[in-house]
Amino acid sequence: MEKSRVLVIGATGNLGYHIAKASIGSSHPTFALVRKSPLSLPPRSLKLQSLTDSGVLLLKGSLEDEASLVEAVNRVDVVICAIPSRSVLDQKLLIRIIKRAGSIKRFIPSEFGLDPDKVQISGMDYSFYSRKAEIRRLVEAEGIPHTYISCNFFMSYLLPSLVQPGLKAPPRDKLTIFGDGNVKGVFVNEVDVAAYTINAIDDPQTINKVLHLRPPGNVYTMNELVGLWEIKIGKKLDKTYVPEDELLKKIKETQYPDNMDLIFIYSAFVKGDQTYFDIESSGGVEGSHLYPHVRYTTISEYLDALL
Repeated sequence: MEKSRVLVIGATGNLGYHIAKASIGSSHPTFALVRKSPLSLPPRSLKLQSLTDSGVLLLKGSLEDEASLVEAVNRVDVVICAIPSRSVLDQKLLIRIIKRAGSIKRFIPSEFGLDPDKVQISGMDYSFYSRKAEIRRLVEAEGIPHTYISCNFFMSYLLPSLVQPGLKAPPRDKLTIFGDGNVKGVFVNEVDVAAYTINAIDDPQTINKVLHLRPPGNVYTMNELVGLWEIKIGKKLDKTYVPEDELLKKIKETQYPDNMDLIFIYSAFVKGDQTYFDIESSGGVEGSHLYPHVRYTTISEYLDALL
């Protein structure tokens, strides 16, 4: 079967880069929409060179440039957007162009986090999730074939500190556990998110569905996470438990955006927004079940690298 042609928007970002690499690595003709930039910073230049060397074709343009979007969309079968969360509403012009073209077999909008239709922190998150939900409703209203990727937390977020805001490495003496420590959260490596995403783009099982990622080795409560770390370092840590009411008070007292880490921790490890619902009965599908051949990094393996 002929491989779908893939356009990645946001290919110089952390996740977008991995998606573009996974796409070309799976033999999809791959295009990346990149801004015209006279002076690229070294990390961006290195990524662009790496993508080009891999066979990705760079197309000049942006989400604000209608002509470049039309040209790019007309060259592909699949569009994947991986832009920062603050910019998700910038996909509206792209959605109109995809609708007008009528030739896109699959659109994956920029989500790559918790399911915005499942989170229970409405009014607390400064519209972080409502903006993503707004894009979902627009995609659905336009009848565009789509897949939403709900990967929960990236491993590079919070896990390096063992969910200790402000720390850069896991503590070895004392730490804070939010809530009772018995609510399960999920972390997935960005490279693995990219692999699951590319597996989904031509799969009829994922059309117009949410692809949730809950790999078995990556679903942990805070108590389990701390226990695993204690085994690895051979030492018990002093634990301070912060109950829900205290965490909510701290969120309220902390200025935005400095309180966002606490809000996301509250969502995942107190409210259980990543795991409280059954995936299949809610109409979704789970990536590690659909694609058991994907070799993913487990939380245990990730923590080994931090020793």
